[in-house]
Amino acid sequence: MDCTNKFKIVYGDVTLGVLGEGFHYIFSYQYGGLESLVIEGKEWLYRTPKPTFWRAMTDNDRGSGFGIKSGMWLSADMFMTCKDIEIAIDGERVPQVIAPFNNRFIGDETANELSISFIYETITVPKTEVKVKYDVTANGEIKVHVHYFGKEGLPELPVFGMRFVVPTAATGYTYEGLSGETYPDRMAGGKLGVYHVEGLPITQYLVPQDCNVHMETKWLEIYRSKTLNNADKDEVTTKIRFSQGEKPFAFSCIPYTAEELENATHHEELPLARRTVVSILGAVRGVGGINSWGADVEDGYRISGEHDIVYSFIISR
Repeated sequence: MDCTNKFKIVYGDVTLGVLGEGFHYIFSYQYGGLESLVIEGKEWLYRTPKPTFWRAMTDNDRGSGFGIKSGMWLSADMFMTCKDIEIAIDGERVPQVIAPFNNRFIGDETANELSISFIYETITVPKTEVKVKYDVTANGEIKVHVHYFGKEGLPELPVFGMRFVVPTAATGYTYEGLSGETYPDRMAGGKLGVYHVEGLPITQYLVPQDCNVHMETKWLEIYRSKTLNNADKDEVTTKIRFSQGEKPFAFSCIPYTAEELENATHHEELPLARRTVVSILGAVRGVGGINSWGADVEDGYRISGEHDIVYSFIISR
C-alpha cells in the first residue's frame, strides 16, 4: 500500500482521531487509550485496550499459593489510572487539544505519522508505571510499543501484555508459531508452523483457568463475520492482524477475560461466549507442577515485578 498518502487528523472534544483510506482510529483522552479501531467499516474494539497483568490462576498457581503472593496484580489488572498523555505529529510534540479550542480546526489537518503515548499508573504497593505508545502510519498500520517499569518490592507477575476485547465472537483465527497450547516451560511438544483454529475453544479443564496460550508467535489473524451494528447486514468475513515487532510474542484468543475465568469454579458458571478477548503478551509465567500440581515454577520461567519488560507488535489489516 502507498505510504506517501497522508491521513486526516480529527480533533474531537476529548479525542484525537485518525482518518485514512479504509481505516478510522479514535484515541480517547478521557478513557486513556485507543477507543475505536475501525477497519474497512468494521469496529474491532468493545473496550479501550489497557495493559494486562493477570491470568486466571491455573491448578498449579492455586496449589503453590501464587494468588496469595501476587494477588495485587489482579486488582491492578482491573483498575489503573492514565496519568499522562504525550502526542507527536510528524515528529513534532504537540499538546492535547480539547473543547472549545478544537473549534479552530476546519477538518483539513493532515499528517504522515502520529505517535501517541499513554502512561498508566498501577494501584500496586509500591506503584509503578506502564507506557503504551501507538505509532500510526499513513497506510493504517499501528506499531504498539509497551514498556513496563519494574519497581523494587513488587511481587512476581502472572503475565504482562495488552488485552483487546472485540465486540463479537470470532469465527476463528490463524497464526504462525508453535502448535497447540504452550507456555514457557511447556514448549517442547510444540511444532513451528501455520495453524488455523475454528471458533474460540477453551481447554476443558475441570475448573476454568488460564488456557490456550500460544508462544513464539510471528503473526496472528482473527476473523469475524458479525458486528454489533444493527444497520450492518453484511456478514462478509473480515480480519485483523497482529504481527511481531522486534521479537515474537505470545497470545491467547478466547471468549473470556481473566476475571471471568477466575470467577467461575465450573464451566456452566461462565457467561455466554459473546465476544473475543485477545491478549498480546510480552511475558508469560510458566505453569510449573514438576512433581505435583503445587510445585512452584522454576526460576527461569518466572516474571520478576522488579525488572523492566519491553516488547512491541504491529496491528494491521
